[in-house]
Amino acid sequence: MSSHEQLGGLLDPASTVLLTVECQQGVVGPESALPELAREVRASGALHNIARLVAAAHETGVQVMHAIAERRPDGRAASRNARLFQATERLPVQQLVGSTAVRVAHPIEVTDEDLIVRRLHGLSPIHGTEVDALLRNLGCRTLVVTGVSANVAVPNAVFDAVNLGYATVVPADAVAGVPAAYTHAMIRNTLALVATVTTSDEVLGCLKRPRERR
Repeated sequence: MSSHEQLGGLLDPASTVLLTVECQQGVVGPESALPELAREVRASGALHNIARLVAAAHETGVQVMHAIAERRPDGRAASRNARLFQATERLPVQQLVGSTAVRVAHPIEVTDEDLIVRRLHGLSPIHGTEVDALLRNLGCRTLVVTGVSANVAVPNAVFDAVNLGYATVVPADAVAGVPAAYTHAMIRNTLALVATVTTSDEVLGCLKRPRERR
């Protein structure tokens, strides 16, 4: 069986969910709290590819889920047990509940059928959130992970999905981190060991191919 056929076997629209990780205006948008990451996700084409994948998912009946990281204005219940959290508190742009910073960023399209999962704590889009329960209720078997960053949140999502028993697909050109070389190293040396690493075009080809009637 070819790698394309193997990927196609994983990407049954009825049991596949596409997850976008922290693709919110305050992270990847023009007014990002993390301008270096925002520049990289755009310059690399990752944000464009995420938008393409989301559009194709909408067209083919694949469930889309957006994982958003946010904090309360008073900081209550926010994690503070790592340097990253402490640095985040000092950033000029805060990912505050209800603000434009926590809206899904352009050009990613959000429809009424999409699920948006918000978290106030931790590093993972999955652990400690309602994502696993929602995926099981949806009958998910394969999770396609996209977004930012390849430094922290994306690897967390992939590891958690694998530990929970989901087959995981990572379109390498639909994730980004800083510096760019680190993203490539993370994908090649770590994520490729536990997930099916592919490209956005390969995923699009599998989603849009005609399927046999059962």
